[in-house]
Order: sequence, then structure tokens, then C-alpha cells
Amino acid sequence: MSNGFVFLCPGQGAQVVGMGQAWAEHSTAAANIFRTADEATSLGARRLSEFCFSGPQEELNRTDVSQPALFTAGIACHAALIEQHPTIVTAAANGLSLGEYTALCVAGAFTFADGLRLVSTRGRLMQQAAEASKGGMVALIGADETQANELCAAAAKGDVLVPANFNAPGQIVVSGSVAACDRAVEVAGTMGLRAAKLAVAGAFHSPLMAPAAEGMARALEHVELKPLGVDVWSNVTGVRHHRNDPATLKKLLVEQIVSPVRWSQSCTDLIAAMKAAGGATFHELAPNSVLKGLMRRIDRATEVTNHDQPQRDHATQPTA
Repeated sequence: MSNGFVFLCPGQGAQVVGMGQAWAEHSTAAANIFRTADEATSLGARRLSEFCFSGPQEELNRTDVSQPALFTAGIACHAALIEQHPTIVTAAANGLSLGEYTALCVAGAFTFADGLRLVSTRGRLMQQAAEASKGGMVALIGADETQANELCAAAAKGDVLVPANFNAPGQIVVSGSVAACDRAVEVAGTMGLRAAKLAVAGAFHSPLMAPAAEGMARALEHVELKPLGVDVWSNVTGVRHHRNDPATLKKLLVEQIVSPVRWSQSCTDLIAAMKAAGGATFHELAPNSVLKGLMRRIDRATEVTNHDQPQRDHATQPTA
């Protein structure tokens, strides 16, 4: 297990223009993933790869675009790594929010094609719920869970406002109606916390996403989930999914849309599990390096190798 790979899979917010392009140019396996995605997705007149490679950023940021784009870029990166290093042993996978689907695909729960349909549906449903509810999100710096709950109770004033992401110690995001988010920034100041409104489409991981959760439950009914080949951690519980309990896995994927993401807890549990199993190396799939940054705050001793771009070394350099 000491040379096993733990794959960390980024979520919405990691998207950036150019994502996955170097991998598609560098690897036949990655290029095939993007080709499959282009054939399978319907995003108006443009192909998914065009959004990924050329943007513009504001269009790539749309929830209905960014979710299938992030899933595709992550799986393309993973496919390229396996193509170039076929002896890689996967020890586990963990993904933040949308990234949980990438992790489940890596673990063999569903095919890339089935996963792409799921995340495309998820992105569309969440975009619709965001447009209907007019919500927002606020990042709190320096808060713990108790303080985040206290802030939400003080700032809600009858509106929706809940903790949405426990990203790392001292880094929590709250989610709710626009008015409640505005009050949250003010209340944070009185509590000695720093707060910043995020440029997001809606109140993700809050009760305002309930219509999206209902739609996702219907979509998941039509997908067969296979037993997991490696352990994957749940955003909702912060602990491992059962390897072969598709009904509970579907239930948790639905709950994930309206529940807080316990990323910090899941990573802490994952690190402990890997140490108990003899150790592993941690690798962040494309795009960006958001999870590497969060890991520095969660457990500085755990080093994460980032794979936003192909490594230009002898092992991955394409032959002439």
C-alpha cells in the first residue's frame, strides 16, 4: 500500500480557462475522454471542450457548464496518468462536492458516460434552483463549527442561512438567501471573524437546493451503481461509503446537494485510514490546486502532488 495513490478530486470553483487542454494534447486517453464528452453533452452550439479550453471564464463558471467540465477534466487527467503509468495502484479517492462523482467514477461505481450524464443533470438542476432562489454564499475565515452555527442563527432572521462547506480548520462557508448572506458579513465583523461574499450562482449545499435534490433522486433511480473498487469518502458523513450499498450511496448523493460538505473531516479520516493501511501518496487531479491548498491547513504533514498539467519529465514526456 505504501506506493498506492489517493486521488483527490476538485469541486466547483476550481474551473479555469484552459483546464485539461495540456492533458488532451499530451495523452491519447485524455483526448478520448474529451471527445466522448463532446459527443455526449448538449451545451448549445459549443462543445464542452471549447468551454474548457477557450472559455470565456464567465461562461465556464455557469453551474450547468462547470460541473460536467470539471468531471471531464478530472477523469481525463486520471485516464492520462493511468495510461502513462499503468502500474499505479489506486488506494482510495476523495472528492469535494461535485468531485465526489469524479472519485466514485475513479472507484468504478459508474462509467464515465453514466457519470457525465449524472453530473450534467446535477449541474442543470442546481443552476435552475439557483436562478429560482436568489441565494449566495459567504466564506468565513477563522471560524470553527460552533461559531459558524452561532453566526447563522444570529444572521438568518427567518431566512435560510446554514453552514455549507467545512473546507479546513478556520475555513468555513455559509450559504443562504442573499439578504441573510449580507447580514452574515455584518455579524461576522461583530464576532471578530473575517467574511467575504463568494462569486457563486446560488446557495449551494443549503435547503434552497431542495428542488435540485428532488430531481437528482429521480435521475439516480435510472443508474446502476457498481460496487466500489476502492474506498471513497462521503461529503455528507465525512467517513467512507460502504463498498457495496448502492441504495445508501444514492441517498447520500441526494443529501449532498442540501447538506454541508465535511471535507476537512473526510480528509482527516482518510489520512488516518491510509496510515493504518501502511501509507499512500496523495495526488490532486486537474484542474487547479485548490485541494492541495486546503490540505496544508488540514494536515501540513500530508503532501499532495498536483496534476493540473502533465509533468515534463522522462516518465511522461511524449515520444517523437
